[in-house]
Amino acid sequence: MGQAGRSGRRRQAEPEAADLSASSNTVAPIVITMGDPCGVGPEIIAKLFRGSRAEGCFVLGDVDVLRRAVRLTGGGLVVAEIDTPQAAIEVPPNALGVLQAQALPSDLLDAPLGAIDARAGAAAARCIEQAVALARRGAVSAIVTAPVHKGALAMAGVAFPGHTEMLQSLATEPGGEPPPVRMMLANDELRTVLVTIHQSLRSAIEAVSFGSVLDTLRIAHRAAAGWGMAAPRIAVAGLNPHAGEGGLFGEEEITIIAPAIAAARAEGIDARGPYAPDTVFMRARHAVGHPGEFDIVVAMTHDHGLIPVKYLGVEHGVNVTLGLPFVRTSPDHGTAFDIAGTGAADASSLAAALTMARRLGLG
Repeated sequence: MGQAGRSGRRRQAEPEAADLSASSNTVAPIVITMGDPCGVGPEIIAKLFRGSRAEGCFVLGDVDVLRRAVRLTGGGLVVAEIDTPQAAIEVPPNALGVLQAQALPSDLLDAPLGAIDARAGAAAARCIEQAVALARRGAVSAIVTAPVHKGALAMAGVAFPGHTEMLQSLATEPGGEPPPVRMMLANDELRTVLVTIHQSLRSAIEAVSFGSVLDTLRIAHRAAAGWGMAAPRIAVAGLNPHAGEGGLFGEEEITIIAPAIAAARAEGIDARGPYAPDTVFMRARHAVGHPGEFDIVVAMTHDHGLIPVKYLGVEHGVNVTLGLPFVRTSPDHGTAFDIAGTGAADASSLAAALTMARRLGLG
């Protein structure tokens, strides 16, 4: 995918092939992937590394792209190229450690900021692939991914609509079945897990089945242990208006969702519903003076679940992929092409993603 690194740069060992075993008596570092180099990912990374928030982390990406991002965000930060993940702990304060990703397009800096470009999509994908290789070897304790652009991935010939599906494929054992994964968006007030994600609404409705709902409840229940909830209270949002109103507006709640909830409860999962989608998020929201009735909401489709969380503020939201054999989090915003190159992007969501990754990676 793309050409090898720039001529004249010292070539490092491929991350997949290097000796990447983490020390048994130290916590492995966290890797942050560069994201789409034409978007705000490199800039929010540069902002994150100012100060101590990114201690024990390194970036897997392109050294020159990260140096440009440092300049765009005001300078004052040294970009230090490292040879191994373990070298991240030796990077001095006020420095950004970068492990140069391999086989990136040689003309990556020519890809225009704020635009969809196949070179950027290829580079983003290569960083994800190599980060997963590190995680599967135990060389990193978690992966935090900066935003990618689905159009750029498609232009580069990447056969996945986004991070979640790509990570699921990369986590699949040769000849094995893909692990069942789910997308969760979370902030301090609300956690939402999705039954379906990146597909058309028409096909998503067809994908809502007894098995997919039950699997989602199981995955959410197991994952909750990672943030200290042995018995999370899980509310299940219906698919139809008013959760079908007893069959008047659709029967999926009666024939699919309620039986899946009953099966989950028989397994000891505290699942309840289905509830009307337009009110369940208000009931679950944890706010000052309003303790939420639920710890997690399971929603049937992408926008049903994500609009309420994002409305509370994308600067605080974190995207977590549940069900992977490694920890992966990301900001809940995209590449923000409209402000790429201005240095104005807010790193708060990336910082929240790193905080969540630390919590789950040590769990």
